[in-house]
Amino acid sequence: MGDVKELEDLPGVGSTTAEKLRESGFKSVESIAVASTGELVDATGMGESAAKKLINSARNAMDMGFETAGELLKKRAEVGKITTGSKQLDALVGGGIETRTITELYSRFGVGKTQLAFQLSVNVQLPVEKGGLGGSTLYIDTEGTFRPERVAQMAKAVGLDEDEALDNVFVGRAFSSDHQMLLVEKAEDLITENNVKLIIVDSLTGLFRAEYVGRGALAGRQQKLNRHMHTLRKLADLNNLAILVTNQVMANPGLLFGDPTTPIGGHIVGHASAYRVYLRKSKEDKRIARLVDSPCLPEGECIFRVTENGIEDV
Repeated sequence: MGDVKELEDLPGVGSTTAEKLRESGFKSVESIAVASTGELVDATGMGESAAKKLINSARNAMDMGFETAGELLKKRAEVGKITTGSKQLDALVGGGIETRTITELYSRFGVGKTQLAFQLSVNVQLPVEKGGLGGSTLYIDTEGTFRPERVAQMAKAVGLDEDEALDNVFVGRAFSSDHQMLLVEKAEDLITENNVKLIIVDSLTGLFRAEYVGRGALAGRQQKLNRHMHTLRKLADLNNLAILVTNQVMANPGLLFGDPTTPIGGHIVGHASAYRVYLRKSKEDKRIARLVDSPCLPEGECIFRVTENGIEDV
């Protein structure tokens, strides 16, 4: 199809249609190529046949066919990693929190999920040679637990200017599951304008859990959660950024042996998250992290500390 770079280069897309697509969050040919027909229809109001035709044109332009494993390996070289502040925890997850990937932290209340989220929102701002990505953070707070003074404290501990560090964390307070999803869907402008390299959702399932009560509401909840995770994963892929979600847990009464703690969200969250890390308390300020699932790493455990300065090695 020639050199297709802008939306206007696609067949049948004039300046008016292109503007409408951009306003709906479809700012590149690639974003249209990876969209579903339903997403395009819902966002723009265009007919289903027109949406299918546009998606096919974008996919042809992007040459979205098969590629060799060698080519994929070269693309993997673009993946960045953010240090957690603990070398032991970094090693557990393969060198840090990966871009183009969803990492899930789950635990009981008060173990340190939010503290780790704060630390990563600071560390992503560090230069690459110090374990960061020189970028900013988009932080979606669903439980009212974001504390800027704690972020400033952690920033000072790693040698960053406190005011600059706070200005590089963009916080959205979500008050319902629909609002939470909307904040993610409208994030594209902030991502490109502010070099966002990390999106944090703390917590992923809290609002969904509160609004969808009982077995009868489970199917509806899971469908919305699936769509939400799909949107997050697409943002990670298109923008080469990391996604960190924290998750609540419940006790599984059917489990007779071992730890009955089970993350909320079931298979939907499990399949969408490439890395799943379970946190639990140890003595004093120590925490135990267990890598429960990963596409390329064995299960394992490590110990780290949550101190006044942030996340540290024991």
